[in-house]
Amino acid sequence: MIKDPSGALGVTRRVFMKSGGASAVGAMLSGVAHAAREGADAEADGVLGPGAVPVRLSVNGRDIPVRIDPATTLVEVIRNDLGLTGTKIGCDRGACSACTVWLDGEPAASCMTLALDARGRKITTIEGLAEGNKLHPVQQAFVDHDALQCGFCTPGMVMSCAALLNRKPDASLDDVKSAISGHLCRCGAYPNIFKAALAVAVGKQARQVNDGR
Repeated sequence: MIKDPSGALGVTRRVFMKSGGASAVGAMLSGVAHAAREGADAEADGVLGPGAVPVRLSVNGRDIPVRIDPATTLVEVIRNDLGLTGTKIGCDRGACSACTVWLDGEPAASCMTLALDARGRKITTIEGLAEGNKLHPVQQAFVDHDALQCGFCTPGMVMSCAALLNRKPDASLDDVKSAISGHLCRCGAYPNIFKAALAVAVGKQARQVNDGR
């Protein structure tokens, strides 16, 4: 028993500990509720984080729910969360373009794009170009013209070439060179990459490469 200063018996230690524990739990729950309200208010104000947040991404025509940290890049979500490993991480700083995907049909370096910034946009990866077992014409042309060696840069190359040909079906050699100017192929497969892209281009022939035009 605990005595007050006058000597009268007060509450027992057991009751005191229970009371104190209940107060601590109540304070903790109150804090959690307050944090949740703050989080909801922050999201309403357009602020997300610092913890993982639920978002929905449109990837290859599918609406996919994911839970991600606000600092996560798009390529990390594509590879680690969605298992679409065709998109490669090369330099991880936007210098090699191996991680190129489409955002609303335009090439983008997914290692330099926050996943949160891709919300509401149509994301297309190399896996999204094929129709089932039928390869996209640019994918097939890369195979036919042996436009790859180690293959690490190939998905990004294909995405940029396909985007170019969607935008300009009669692309010239100079157009292809410009489209992949930010891509690094350490194997040096550029001549065959040019041939593959031009083989798909309307009215263009791969002989342009051999003729030096």
